[in-house]
Amino acid sequence: MKILITGSSGQIGTNLSLALLKKNISVMGIDRRPNTWTKEIPFIQRDLAKDGMPSLAEIAAIGGFDKPDLVVHLAANAKVHELVKDPRRAHENTTTAFHVFEFCRLNQVPIIFSSSREVYGRPQPPTVAEDTTDVFHILSPYAAYKMADEMLIYAYANCYKLKYLVFRLSNVYGRYDNDLARMTRVIHVFVDQMLRGEPVTIFDRNKMIDFTYIDDCIAGLMLGIEKLMADEVVNETFNLSSGSPATLGQLAETIAACLGVTPQIIDQPVQPGEISFYVADLTKARRLLGYQPTVSFNEGIKRAVEWSLEWRKQK
Repeated sequence: MKILITGSSGQIGTNLSLALLKKNISVMGIDRRPNTWTKEIPFIQRDLAKDGMPSLAEIAAIGGFDKPDLVVHLAANAKVHELVKDPRRAHENTTTAFHVFEFCRLNQVPIIFSSSREVYGRPQPPTVAEDTTDVFHILSPYAAYKMADEMLIYAYANCYKLKYLVFRLSNVYGRYDNDLARMTRVIHVFVDQMLRGEPVTIFDRNKMIDFTYIDDCIAGLMLGIEKLMADEVVNETFNLSSGSPATLGQLAETIAACLGVTPQIIDQPVQPGEISFYVADLTKARRLLGYQPTVSFNEGIKRAVEWSLEWRKQK
């Protein structure tokens, strides 16, 4: 099997690529920047929003295969509030997605697309199922363009018979996500500030969301790849998360406990564009994919903190 992964230098792209390589599956990555974590992933450095997808000839020259069997599209500008401040970066996501979808259409290659829990607008407790998206209450440009990307892929399936799976992800964390020089993921920002004895700022400590440990995310994506390539599950949209939600207040307290410190917390209201609740209904993923998350919130945070501390020693 030959798989092309966009966003291969990011957290999910790195972990997924390495997991596939361990199974002796050929992988080719595309990203706008080199991978700072590993040199094992062959890739083309390319800004997909500006330059579009490489040709099959370019892929063959570097990746060693002429045509992928599957594209996993992960590349995107993330961080909802940052894209509220600069919505052009949210627009770039849809330009990128269009180029990737066109590549898949022209070459008749199935696709797995990473969407977001943000497409649910203002989701309501107790859990959120896949059929409850709310386009009238989309809260941010990031969410609006993710929803547009989903609509485009559904149109490509209907018009061009493009095979797909869509996964709506939620706060994936763990290995390869703690380089503060290029990103500001909340867990590692908190670790960094607490170790320096600084207060942490929480935007709505009662905000409850699914934090998804990276191993569970990769397990779900691997199941999707297996089922899609076997034509067992085709043209479906899934929630993919931990089923182990926590509030931001609990997040800070849990990180502090792992570090053996007492957190100093500055409370602020929720930022514009961000949701205040998301707990995924995983019934569909369990039924059709056999997906079963295994890493609880407390265990996942413990592993993430341990990874961050070990990474610091190597700097």
